[in-house]
Order: sequence, then structure tokens, then C-alpha cells
Amino acid sequence: MTPERFNKIKTVLARRQPDLTVLTDNIHKSHNIAAVLRTCDAVGIHKIHAVSPDGQIHRHHMVSGGSRRWINVALHNDASDAVTNLRKEGWQLIAAHPARTSIDYRAIDYTKKTAIILGSELEGLASQLIDEADKAVIIPMEGMVASLNVSVAAALILYEAQRQRSNAGLYQESRLPPKEYKMTLFEWAYPEIAERCRNHAIPYPSLNEDGSLANNPLIKIKED
Repeated sequence: MTPERFNKIKTVLARRQPDLTVLTDNIHKSHNIAAVLRTCDAVGIHKIHAVSPDGQIHRHHMVSGGSRRWINVALHNDASDAVTNLRKEGWQLIAAHPARTSIDYRAIDYTKKTAIILGSELEGLASQLIDEADKAVIIPMEGMVASLNVSVAAALILYEAQRQRSNAGLYQESRLPPKEYKMTLFEWAYPEIAERCRNHAIPYPSLNEDGSLANNPLIKIKED
């Protein structure tokens, strides 16, 4: 771990947005999942939620390229479970869905605690997610096509959220809880050691200012 790499990780973590997330509803195609994850990382999302009763998105997440290391995924068995959990945490639910009452995606205040709901490629959103959403949004279309690919729609909406949040100064200071920041910093800097620590149920070692290990508890495990 070079000091330059460590500083890059700290800079990225300091800009993470714990109150902006995406909820995907049974998105199956691996290239769409990978593209959505990449955009989520690019705008500073720390964790996404996914309705995936068969766990398929988790398998795609594990092979989705470099972004898989930087985004946490919370799985939900069904739409009801997802909505219940997000409501308990106080999220504003915004569904990307064409309906009579849908509004322009740029009219939403994304500086609020916001979960953007994205539907599957063929079926769209589950009816419960549409009904439970606080607002439904559309992306204005001026051509012959009626819709955009889910990953393209996600990118447009998320970068509007990024624009609003940047203007509001929400990227200017670290917003992750200190304990989560410290834990994530170690996991990003030393993923293999972090995994072995979890497997042995031992705390993560401390880090020096330059990102080097202050101590390595795994050495003691080997000696024992």
C-alpha cells in the first residue's frame, strides 16, 4: 500500500454519500448491473439495495469489474421487504417509472435522503414499488424511442443527484459515521487481510498515518 494509493482511498471515502442509494428490482443482465454499480461508485454511493430473491445480483456483483470492491449490496427477498426496510430508515423513495403522474427527474430534491428505484429490463418495477414510491420520475424523450436502457437512465438520474449535492456542498466533508469510515478504510486498503481477520473473528489492526500496518495480528495466528 503506497501512501499515494492510501490518500486516494481516503479522499474517495470522504466523499461517500451515505444518504443516497439505489434500489434495483430484479435486474438480471450482468452488463446492466455492472454499469449501474460503476455509476453508483462514480457519484459516491456507499451502498445499494437490490430485490433479488435468487441472489443473482450478488453473483453478478462479484464479477462486475473493479466497482465491486467499492460498493456494498444489501439484498432483499422481495419488494415488500425492501420497502419496509427503507421506510424504517426514513428514505425518500423515487421510482423511475413512466406514469400519468410522473414528473421530470430533474424536479426532485436529491439532497434529501433518497433511494432511486430502478426496474428490470423487461418487466419494469413491481407494482408494490410503484405504489409505495413518494414520486415517480421520467426522463423526457424527444425521439421515436420510448425508453432508455436501465443503466443509462440510472446514470442520468444519479448525475442529476450528484450535481445537486455538489452545489449543496455535500461532497466537501466526510459524511460516513466514523466507525464505518474506519472499517471501510481498512477493508479497501487491505481486502485480503480484512477477510482473514473476519474469518478468524479478530479485530482489524490499526493503520499508521501513511497507511502501513501498525501491527499484523495474523502473524500471531501463524505462530500459534
